[in-house]
Amino acid sequence: MSVDVFLVEDDEAVRDSLKQGLEVAGWTVRAFQGMDEVLQALKRAEEPLVVVSDVRLVQGDGLQLQRAVRAHDAAIPVVLITGHGDIGMAVQAMRDGAHDFLEKPFSATKLATTVRRAVDQRKLMLENLALRRQIDQGHQWGLVGHSAAMGELRRLVSELGQSRVDVLLLGETGTGKEVVARAIHTASGSKDPFVAINCGALPESIFESEMFGHESGAFTGAARRRIGKIEHARNGTVFLDEIESTPPSLQAKLLRTLQERSIERLGSNEPIGVGCRFIAATKVDLHEAARRGAFREDLYFRLEVVTLRLPPLRSRADDIPLLFSHFVAQAAQRHGVEPPAWTQADMVQWQQRAWPGNVRELRNLAERWCLGLERLPAAARPSHASLNDRLAQIERTLIESALRDHDGNVLAAAEHLGIPRKTLYDKMYRHGIDSIAFRKSAKDVDPKGSASSDRPVAG
Repeated sequence: MSVDVFLVEDDEAVRDSLKQGLEVAGWTVRAFQGMDEVLQALKRAEEPLVVVSDVRLVQGDGLQLQRAVRAHDAAIPVVLITGHGDIGMAVQAMRDGAHDFLEKPFSATKLATTVRRAVDQRKLMLENLALRRQIDQGHQWGLVGHSAAMGELRRLVSELGQSRVDVLLLGETGTGKEVVARAIHTASGSKDPFVAINCGALPESIFESEMFGHESGAFTGAARRRIGKIEHARNGTVFLDEIESTPPSLQAKLLRTLQERSIERLGSNEPIGVGCRFIAATKVDLHEAARRGAFREDLYFRLEVVTLRLPPLRSRADDIPLLFSHFVAQAAQRHGVEPPAWTQADMVQWQQRAWPGNVRELRNLAERWCLGLERLPAAARPSHASLNDRLAQIERTLIESALRDHDGNVLAAAEHLGIPRKTLYDKMYRHGIDSIAFRKSAKDVDPKGSASSDRPVAG
């Protein structure tokens, strides 16, 4: 069980009294007689939200303890209890980073108020740190988003990265097919190149030479040997974008390459082994195209061993705040400007868009927003949003997404977010979120329209 408060007091009667007062206020408390016991607990990775310690201890003193706690984790607040003669010492401790001090005698209410402020400060730090970690994790391989669809996509990318299987990516324009292909390549750990080929942009006249290379004198103008893109990839990855646009006359040669894992340069009869992985991408139904004769059926079946379907942005609107923040931050860095703020009303409108251009369209919007070229009509807009305000926007979105994914089940949502259920209740109360709104079945709601077990309560 996690502990909220480490209480350090060498007087047993005082220690028991303070512990009881803190527990009545609602915290879990672990009491210690001296500094050495606390340091041993910290070494065992037992971390409290706050440390409350008397300045004068039989084993060491509160100032030594404060320095030791700060050395372990400078973000853990330390509240010192002082006698009248220790005020100067306590002031110095505050200068050295102590959160606060209590001068004896003090009331139980004063103790509870001081500890609550310290606990709130620590919780905010931990929540912001956890949120930043979640965002950083979402940026892994460039796959930003905390929706269930993106979580599953990251899982598949991780698994496929460790294999050498060829992959077909199916998704609308702008869903990030090349980003996913690069993510699979990165997850593989390969040090060899990632070679992207846009099959729709290569003229048929040079397609074969670009893909497979040529020998000197193979055709007019071939003055020297040229290594093709597939051979250049070595044991890396070849990304075939818009595979449906491959000239029909060359689909057979591409199929042979996939089957035989070898190529022949133009003008040569010498086969060259191919060690790369092929990732193809398309925005059309290749099976239907094959039925219509617009794409080789045997090539389709060779490509579709593993198919990843990339979700359109409109199906994962909960990811838009994270994506937009990410793109705005990138654009602001490129242009050397401060990231401009937006309102919750702006974000609601963006989340309701159809986004036919998907993530690419959102990235372009973020670019224009950062340059001041696009603004939604809104009431007075703050000129700057604090970090806490921005994090609060993201936090609310993450909580609502988790509740939606788990049918309003608070316990499951808390486990998904990696936080205690009570912490989630506190956050839901703060944001005015009711889990009932995310339930799909009326059986979870009592006849009066409420669910007593899952309503957020003030902490």
